[in-house]
Parts: sequence; structure tokens; C-alpha cells
Amino acid sequence: MQRFTCPSCGTRAYFHNMTCTCGEQLHYDPMARSMIVEAMSCANRQDIGCNWATPTEGTRCLSCAMSHVVPVLHVGDNLSLLAATERAKRWVLANLAQWDWFNDNDAGRRPHFQMLSENTGGRAQQIIMGHAAGEITINVTEADELIRLKRQLDLGEQYRSMVGHFRHEIAHFLFDRLARCPDFQPAFRDLFGDERQDYGQALKRHYAQPRDPGRDFITGYATAHPHEDWAETVAHLLHMVDFADSFVSAGLSMSSVPEGFSPYQETDTQRLLLVATEIAIAVNDINRALDNPDLYPFVLTGPVRTKIAFAHEWLRDHLDRGV
Repeated sequence: MQRFTCPSCGTRAYFHNMTCTCGEQLHYDPMARSMIVEAMSCANRQDIGCNWATPTEGTRCLSCAMSHVVPVLHVGDNLSLLAATERAKRWVLANLAQWDWFNDNDAGRRPHFQMLSENTGGRAQQIIMGHAAGEITINVTEADELIRLKRQLDLGEQYRSMVGHFRHEIAHFLFDRLARCPDFQPAFRDLFGDERQDYGQALKRHYAQPRDPGRDFITGYATAHPHEDWAETVAHLLHMVDFADSFVSAGLSMSSVPEGFSPYQETDTQRLLLVATEIAIAVNDINRALDNPDLYPFVLTGPVRTKIAFAHEWLRDHLDRGV
């Protein structure tokens, strides 16, 4: 994520800041990708701390408007959990906008979200996160860090976050958008397999006997079905582009990062992955010095890199392809 400054005083501002130390009220302009002060506020600014600008006073911003269902906010911690969840969504949408997804340049369909909580004020509700026909279900309960960490350990996952959930589920929606192009699915099936195989049966087999990812898959869950392989691949592409972009935007440098390198503008996927991998290794070393988990604890094999390159090309060039 790029760095921001207050337009009035030039002080460093972070993506979610609502107020500068100089007293100015800050708003994020999703089209300009910058902080502004003269703007109309999202209707959710006070309730959940949304700092995005909106074109019409009293309306919800581009991100909040995509949430068609929210939990009962007076129950338990649902308000704070929703605020944290929406914050993660804004981050992911702002990243995708750099490739012209869901911004003013993109005339295609938008996803809409069901933000659900396990705490309904009565009997606990089981929530399965997923995507179906443009509707993405997100469990806001996992915005609780302790709950999410327990599930990560129970499931034996190396990485689990709210940003990761959004990247994975939005990837399913992006597949539906890209599938409108007649060239996409034949090329997809050559790499990922035939997504028309029974999804429910595939998941049953996966949970009954999980497979090792081996060299062909980025995670164990990616082995379950071509749709999940795609979603995991896209999520990891977005992880790497974002942390590489954050690295260079922070003004950091190292010998393996070319001067002026711009991850979101890079068209050579292998060059992008080489730089991102070098950054990850360096930050992993720093984290290990503090006895913290690795930034990126995954290995990119040749087959995985090929899949990432396919996703990178299609996500980056979708407007040129009419999707």
C-alpha cells in the first residue's frame, strides 16, 4: 500500500486515518488514491470509522455500499468486529483499484457482501464463508484475533487473516467476471483443471483426506478443486504485490529491488515474483530476529509461478479484454 500525507500540512497519514495531527479531517478518495480534506463523508464514518469519501452527502462510500447485509450491531462485539472487517475490505478494494477493479473506470459488475456474525443474540450461528452468484459471505467473528488464531491452528494453516479472506473470496467473483471472455476458460483449464467437476464432492474428498500441495499447488486447500486453486493463487498474488508495493512505498531499498520499481505497474510476473521473494526473505530474517512468524512462509515452485503469471496477466489486463 502506498504512503499518504495530509494535504494541509504534509504530515504522514496512514490509510485508515480519519484525523491529522494538525486537526484536519482526512478522507480517502478511492479514485484519486489519495487523502483529501474537502470531501463529503461516508454515512458510516462515525459508526465504524470509515474514512472514505462519497460523492453525495449522507450516502455510503463505494466500499460500504457493497455490504448489503450486516450483523445486529447492538449484540456483543458485533459493531467493533464489523468495523475491523470493513477496514480489511477497504484495504483489499483499494489494492484492486490499482488494476482498475471496481472503480470508476470499471463498468463491470461489483460483488456484494453479507457480513454475518456468529453472535446473533441467541443461539450461536454457524457461518460458512464463500461466494455464490456475486454474493460473498464473510464471518465478522474472525475479526477477533484470538478466535482467528485458534482456527488457524485447528486447521493447520500457515496464514489466516481478514485481508486474506477477502482476497480469496473476491477471487471467486473475479473468476466469474473473467469467464465472460471466451479465451479465459480454455486457458484456465489447461493450468488449473476443469472447474465443472462437482464442487461439493470435491470438498468432501478434501476434508476426508487432505492432500499435500506438493509442487503444483500453493496451499493444501488449493488441491481441493480448480476454483479453490484459482482463489488461493490470486490471493497469494495479491499478498505479494501488496507487500512489495508497501516496501518500496515506504522508501526502503535493497540491492535486489530495482530503482523505481512499481509492483502494480510491473508486467513481467517473474521479475515481480523475484523481487517480492527477495523482500519476503529479508523481512522473514528480521521477524526471526524478534521471534515473530515469517512474513511469507510459502515456497513458490515452478508450476505455482506459472499459475500466478496467468492470474497476473488476466487481472492486470481485464479492461483491455472487455471484462
